[in-house]
Amino acid sequence: MDTIHKEVVAFQHVSKVFNNETVALKDFDLSIKEGEFLSFLGPSGCGKSTALRMVAGLGEATKGSVKVFDGSPKEIIKETNDLAFVFQDANLLPWRTVLDNVLLPLELRGGNKKKHKQEAIRVLEMVGLKEYLKSYPRQLSGGMKMRVSIARALAAKPKMLLMDEPFGALDEITRQTLQMELLDIWQKENMTILFVTHNVYEAVFLSTRIAVMSASPGRLSSLIDVKLPFPRRLKVRTEQEFTDYVDIASDRLENGNERKELA
Repeated sequence: MDTIHKEVVAFQHVSKVFNNETVALKDFDLSIKEGEFLSFLGPSGCGKSTALRMVAGLGEATKGSVKVFDGSPKEIIKETNDLAFVFQDANLLPWRTVLDNVLLPLELRGGNKKKHKQEAIRVLEMVGLKEYLKSYPRQLSGGMKMRVSIARALAAKPKMLLMDEPFGALDEITRQTLQMELLDIWQKENMTILFVTHNVYEAVFLSTRIAVMSASPGRLSSLIDVKLPFPRRLKVRTEQEFTDYVDIASDRLENGNERKELA
């Protein structure tokens, strides 16, 4: 994806303080452009999931503002299908088949059932599960369940996909496979993806840009433009430029600044 377009998310001087007085975010500013694959990278407790949930309208700023597509997140969620969220757990309904799990949000919207089924099958084929339409969650591996969760999010054709550490519980081989598949989906579907991770290698491999965050309180400490070319495959991890980006991201996580740059 070569073209970055208009601003689609804007955090402006955002602070978030929970009822127990925990400061999750403080004076957080970030602008995200259409078509980006942006990863929030940071340690546990740095506010990265809090920021993502604000974009989804699942939390409000104590101070400052969050705009999505020039509107409030809650209005966007209520009035459009432009946002979809993939959580850490697949959260599938065990009594529904793979196809029926993907159909659920489409059924709730109403409309043409035949078209909904066609779209559900299309996205399941995209994630490699066309042969498992009639299977139940108990019959699937962890990676397959996450594929169903991603397909369910894609079925409504969102403009933006929000992902909160979706691969964190998977084994490394499955994780790497899904990372490549996610990049293929991002390019084919022409969407913006916001992705939360604490894994430096994952952030570098996936992202066009990395928002490095520091904890206590959560702040945006650094932004890294990842200029590795697309499409990306696993072999890029063996290249020096990839290693350099990992080194930069690791240094900024540790030191909270922008001292190290690529030559």
